[in-house]
Amino acid sequence: MFSQPLISTHRDADDLLTGGLGLAGLQSIIPPAFGDAEHPTAAELRRRALWSNWRGIADLAPGGGYATLYGSVATVPGREFSALATLAGARQPHRVLLQLPDGFDPRKRCVVVAASSGSRGIYGAIAVAGAWGLPRGCAVAYTDKGNGTDYFDLDAGQGVALDGRVAAANGNTALAFKPASASGSGVAYKHAHSQDNPEADWGRHVKQAAQFALATLNAQLPQQAPFTFENTRVIAVGISNGGGAVLRAAEDSEPWLDAVVAGEPNIYAQGPDARSLYDYSTEAALLMPCVLPQLGIPAMPGLDAKCAALKMRGVLAGDTLDAQQKDALAKLHAAGWTDASLRAGSISVAFDLWRAVAVGYASAYGRYAFDAHPCGYRYSAQNVDTSPRAATAAERAAWWADAAGIPPGAGVGIVDPQPMTDMGLTGMQCLRNLWTGDSADAQRVRKGIADTRATLPRAGLPVVVIHGRSDGLVPQAFSSAPYVAMAKAAGRNDVRYWQVDNAQHFDAFLALPPMAAAYLPLLPYVYSALDRVDAYLDGKAALPIDAVIHTVPRMGKPLAEGNLAMPH
Repeated sequence: MFSQPLISTHRDADDLLTGGLGLAGLQSIIPPAFGDAEHPTAAELRRRALWSNWRGIADLAPGGGYATLYGSVATVPGREFSALATLAGARQPHRVLLQLPDGFDPRKRCVVVAASSGSRGIYGAIAVAGAWGLPRGCAVAYTDKGNGTDYFDLDAGQGVALDGRVAAANGNTALAFKPASASGSGVAYKHAHSQDNPEADWGRHVKQAAQFALATLNAQLPQQAPFTFENTRVIAVGISNGGGAVLRAAEDSEPWLDAVVAGEPNIYAQGPDARSLYDYSTEAALLMPCVLPQLGIPAMPGLDAKCAALKMRGVLAGDTLDAQQKDALAKLHAAGWTDASLRAGSISVAFDLWRAVAVGYASAYGRYAFDAHPCGYRYSAQNVDTSPRAATAAERAAWWADAAGIPPGAGVGIVDPQPMTDMGLTGMQCLRNLWTGDSADAQRVRKGIADTRATLPRAGLPVVVIHGRSDGLVPQAFSSAPYVAMAKAAGRNDVRYWQVDNAQHFDAFLALPPMAAAYLPLLPYVYSALDRVDAYLDGKAALPIDAVIHTVPRMGKPLAEGNLAMPH
């Protein structure tokens, strides 16, 4: 099930939680340096990956309250155990990692198991699970859930080894991802090109990470063994895609999980209001740029031409720009979007996230190889004019630490098969048609999406779902709300739901002053929910009740307890 684990020790100036960076180091806009940019050491890559993942998930900006009002960056010495794990029937492995603090509490025997958010690498839940579990003496197990930053350079024939360093595909070093055919040009990455549709198995990935945790504890702490699911507390936690993964793990009928906390989960539930991420992301990619001016948000460059082109293609109606914008807004309202989610979704327009999701997930759901995208997209390092080129050795060496797991980013971009004068619309309509059409490719992609549909959590399992009411990437109306409704309709009364006013999807974006003025972080509520379920399992408190949490925006001031309005 697991490859030979890689063991490393992290003490003194190199701890488990921040790699010795502390809050000041994590706040620095300059990443930890490599001694040799083309050949960084495993230790350098790990520290940089921690820096990147902390900054990609948490609001660490001064005044944001992290490590003063909520959260922890405590120095936690201990050891790490990494391995590649294989699910039955999968082509590619997923990464698992256990952080075992020196202060592991043998009396509590606690394991926190987490799945990375988004498509992030193995440290993609460090600010979620590690920050809560490690200072409390819990071991923390992670999985990249078959996604991650194990990019493969097709031009160089090189991928990423277990320790994060680049290695040749034709050598003796095991790679975390190697496509079925390693010949070609450009870049392949595991989430899109494993041909495993990993999202369909996210729950199994989480369970396997927990199994790795118990096996490692048994081997490393023999005087306290055996560690089993019966005598060891296991709490699963994740946000975004990680939140969806732990909810999928909750479906397992075997009683190995003691509680689940899911923040802003990307979950495709049963029910008439449930929508898949692929459905609403392709819808947003086409329509949302034309909507934003109607909500008082400045237009993106080229908006007039794009809206007019959508009208010519029959996507929008109206003879004027204003009429076309109003039609786009009416269509999104009819599809279930709220003005709050549309306003927050504007940042996904600005950062090209809708297209990034649509292009990568189409490949993943359809199990396409890197050179067989149904709409002709591929990935590559790019010149200034966006034309593809081979990656440099320095770019390739940093991918594992710097990438977020889905391009564009870290020097890898999306190569659009259409001319730039097309404004990307032909490709976007092709992606949308994979959801709305009836071609063989559309049926193939929709089959993959259907395989990700969630079912009920195990009866009696405590589950707390937290979601921002202004989430613009994974709107609660399409995800957590249908999930909770499905669970409660089936009598799953241990499922509790916190809905947080003025919270959107990306805590890290609160470093931007306009975002910080309007929105509150979600992580404080995730930590609080973990506190509450832990106390419940100790027999010291009841499960939290459902709540709509009426927060107070900061409006440029430092975050205070009164802003959060934390339920008690």
